[in-house]
Amino acid sequence: MGSPTYERGRNNGERPHRVTVNPFFMGKYQITQEEYERVMETNPSLFRGSNLPVENVSWFDAIEYCNRRSQLEGLTPAYTINIFRVDLNNLNSTTRWLVTWNREATGYRLPTEAEWEYAAKGGDESPGAFLFSGTNIQSEVAWYAINSGSSTHPVGTKDANSLGLYDMSGNVWEWCWDWYGDYTAREQTDPAGAPVGSHRVIRGGSWYDSAAYIRSAARYFWIPSTWSTGIGFRIVRSALPENWTEFLLIR
Repeated sequence: MGSPTYERGRNNGERPHRVTVNPFFMGKYQITQEEYERVMETNPSLFRGSNLPVENVSWFDAIEYCNRRSQLEGLTPAYTINIFRVDLNNLNSTTRWLVTWNREATGYRLPTEAEWEYAAKGGDESPGAFLFSGTNIQSEVAWYAINSGSSTHPVGTKDANSLGLYDMSGNVWEWCWDWYGDYTAREQTDPAGAPVGSHRVIRGGSWYDSAAYIRSAARYFWIPSTWSTGIGFRIVRSALPENWTEFLLIR
């Protein structure tokens, strides 16, 4: 996880370190406006289209979507959301609801930053071999500042990476579970980010970003109670025996 010192566009927050992640299912696509509206009965997006990625969603919106969709499908919600308790680990946000993650739940959730990067780099297929998700040629896989025309695009219209995941580079940033913080040098299994923070991790870059930000190792952050036309999300589930056509098992 992270990037070598010679990688073009890297920053000091991408310190290389070894991480192990357990198997998980990941959505092939970013959550679309049609999917979001079906569950949440609202659509906050600026750029409208049923197959465009939803954007203008906060981290809390994404968490709530995961729980509501889990309940609709008879799954155990991954998160407990207590709007009456302040999250003392949240150092600076206008919304400080206490959100806890049940790792044993069967329901949908956001990926950890480690899961996200593992998947973006192709899992065991091509870890760290490419700058972007599946290639060194960004235009093959990404809608970004140079080719987006200043808007989002329908999901899945660029090439997938070696795992069949689309838009891991560009289109919209994707919320992760983690508080943003410095990487640790020690080996870890299934890390879940910094213990405290003021910003949640976003990964992948967006339609308005340069090539440096859509690299698989690139990291950025956002206040969890705020939103942007460049931020959406993708969902995962802990690995189960079922086989879903819309999800890919990453192992």
